[in-house]
Amino acid sequence: MSKDQIFELINQEEQRQKEKIGLIPSENTVSEAVSATLSSCLSNKYSEGYPDHRYYEGNQIIDQIEKLAQERIKKLFAVPYVNVQPYSGSPANAAIYFALMQPGETLLGLKLTQGGHLTHGHPKVTASGRFYNSVQFGLDSNDRVNFEEVRKLAHEHKPKVIVAGNTAYPFELDFKKFREIADEVGAWLVADISHVTGLVIGGEHLSPVPYADVIMSTTHKTFRGPRGAMIMVTKRGLERDPDLGKKIDSAIIPGLQGGPHNATTAAIAVAAGEATTKQYLAYTKQIRKNADALAEELKKQGLKLVGDGTQTHLMLIDLTEVGYGLGKQVAFAMDVAGIYANCNTVPKETCSPFYPSGIRLGTPLVTSRGMKESEMRKIAAWIARVVELVKTEELPKDKKTRASFMRDFEQRMLANKQLLEIFEEVKALTKNYPLFSW
Repeated sequence: MSKDQIFELINQEEQRQKEKIGLIPSENTVSEAVSATLSSCLSNKYSEGYPDHRYYEGNQIIDQIEKLAQERIKKLFAVPYVNVQPYSGSPANAAIYFALMQPGETLLGLKLTQGGHLTHGHPKVTASGRFYNSVQFGLDSNDRVNFEEVRKLAHEHKPKVIVAGNTAYPFELDFKKFREIADEVGAWLVADISHVTGLVIGGEHLSPVPYADVIMSTTHKTFRGPRGAMIMVTKRGLERDPDLGKKIDSAIIPGLQGGPHNATTAAIAVAAGEATTKQYLAYTKQIRKNADALAEELKKQGLKLVGDGTQTHLMLIDLTEVGYGLGKQVAFAMDVAGIYANCNTVPKETCSPFYPSGIRLGTPLVTSRGMKESEMRKIAAWIARVVELVKTEELPKDKKTRASFMRDFEQRMLANKQLLEIFEEVKALTKNYPLFSW
């Protein structure tokens, strides 16, 4: 068999992941068992429908696999219903809205610029913001969810659904307060715990199960499984509507999707099994320890964090006091130095979503590699060196010159000796923490 060029590119990507330090909060590394499951023969089978009710023959074994995935998730979260077929988090949220709302009804969620997700009703450019009447709440002066505003907007607009979730909000989500407000206006409460699932399992974050009607989670972040998603309905949700599980099922198929990705379903089952081990619980606790250590050292290095810290696995560096529109430049320079994160808006953004003022960092991947607090302090020091190096590379105020500025900046950074020296130091560290070791 001739070797396809794609395999060479895969090898290059594997080398990149091994050599560099990954700090993107939504990324992790899977176990050998999950990886093997994803590359198995299960991808060959088409299984449209649900266990014991498929549209195709030959699904006897696939049915057992999906049932096993369902039972493991039910037990792990103590919920009566789960659907493990969503292709990813965004279509899973779309399915929930499809099941709970009619077009034009009101959805209340956290603003994107304040740490919410696109699928939580971001106006105009998203399906959730166009097909539904999207109302968005923000943060208070301490960069925490402004529950006074949530309550005010809820009573004013009477949302059908309130979403409690985040993608760049570093603090614990108070599901109890969201529940109280939802009950006041008769809204469904949907908890999107994609980022903090592992922390919930490990007792490092408040569980939404006693408070939410529906829970959505991706399976590839702190959960440390394949790139997929799951939708759970709680006892509370089923008491309110005994058919809620069936409505979710119908929203997935035939509402929004075709056949499930069977290898992903099986890999979710494998990850759910791994999540019951002592090693997994220790890993979730270390995620939090590492996040606190990284946050404290970044502050010691003189960098400002949104809300002054973290209560989860992620944090946001606010660069507005360092220079104008520096997020993209710092993120690119960090990558050259062997540390990859992502630029991100900050709550009081002074620039643009395309050229934001923040850097979003997280500790799931480095924790999976076995790094601990001492390594977090080294990483923070490297980040501070990068920021110092590029702090004068402010974004031009003239929008017409920004593209050419960025091209020139990137070429200079790729050849920057100081960044390349940091990369050599990073490689010396990552050599001791194999990517697929746990």
